[in-house]
Amino acid sequence: MAAEIDGPAAAATGPSSDPAAGAAVLSAETVDSTAGGPGGRGRVAAFGAATVLVLGLLGAPLGWLWAAVAPATPVVKSGDGAVYGQAQPEQPIAADGWFSLLGLAFGVLTALAVWFLLRRHRGPVGLVVAAAGGLAAGLVAWQVGRRVGLASYQRLLDSAPDGTRFSKPADLRAGGIELFLGVLPVPYGNLLLPAFAAAVTYTLLAGWSRWPSLRPEPEPDAAWLAAHPPLPAGPAGAAGSGPAGEVSSGPAGARPTPPTAPEPPAPGEAAPPRG
Repeated sequence: MAAEIDGPAAAATGPSSDPAAGAAVLSAETVDSTAGGPGGRGRVAAFGAATVLVLGLLGAPLGWLWAAVAPATPVVKSGDGAVYGQAQPEQPIAADGWFSLLGLAFGVLTALAVWFLLRRHRGPVGLVVAAAGGLAAGLVAWQVGRRVGLASYQRLLDSAPDGTRFSKPADLRAGGIELFLGVLPVPYGNLLLPAFAAAVTYTLLAGWSRWPSLRPEPEPDAAWLAAHPPLPAGPAGAAGSGPAGEVSSGPAGARPTPPTAPEPPAPGEAAPPRG
């Protein structure tokens, strides 16, 4: 019976037979197997797409905020349309600067939200979701912000007499969308800053994580620590311990005792013969 217990069944009665540790391993294997299957990948993809959609919708209030803080550019109605009311206006540069700052801040907040709220999907999935959500939010913010006051500007541009002064709403000069090969729209410039900030922040969070899997791992409870106490480190030179206090793999007392040196002769006695 003892030989049978020491066989394959002994693996189930070792340290891993603790109920808490077994439950943690079982739950981790269940999550991994669920996420790795075809249905699990489909759910992860759907969840990521929904998160990107939510982040893109958050670009609407970001665009309203940009339109509120960015200064409008003064223009003058002429026969050829609207011309700048100043020789070198600074308002378009300020509008680009405000969009860049707001986009960077939004990207950082996006990465933090994805990292802390989507703990189960930390890793490449979270990085892609954060970057795609930042890009979607930047596009929505640009389109929403540039349309605030655009209808009034177009009406004045069509009906106002020449020489009328009015303001043009904020728009981007250092960013936009251009067609690649005349078909594929590609964003460029400061439209990419929210996605860039989200990707960099998420990568830094992953690099500073203290868990190899990037997910919070269960800590051993008090019962498990009591059942598996750490081995005490003995003093240097003690029986059963190594030179640095490490526990020796052999039995205690197996190391041979070094021979003792002979005592010197007393004064007046002949020295023992050598050789």
